[in-house]
Amino acid sequence: MTRLFDEHDVSLEVAEGELAVSGDVDFDVAAPLAAAGAKWIADQPVTDALQFDLRGVDRVSSAALSVMLEWLRSAQRAGIEVEGVQLSPALAKLTALAGLDSLLPQADADATAPTD
Repeated sequence: MTRLFDEHDVSLEVAEGELAVSGDVDFDVAAPLAAAGAKWIADQPVTDALQFDLRGVDRVSSAALSVMLEWLRSAQRAGIEVEGVQLSPALAKLTALAGLDSLLPQADADATAPTD
């Protein structure tokens, strides 16, 4: 596992094609966190497929969603498939509320479904 970002109790680690973020993602860390992940994505071979794991995000905010969307755009620009996005239940609920769940890979729909 390689740590790509570690600031304000937020970390971004990568292992075997998966970006995993944990901590309190707010607007103070969203831009540098998104940039760290986007830089790593841009350096990956087109033949690789990626996964994003945001289950460790402690606090739900639109900042975490903006980071996820930036990574999805970065992968698309690089021609890399995102196989799955895993969200914490609260992030999944916010994603659905914002109507962004349709942007996530369909293969992982069960992992991102909001829970009541």
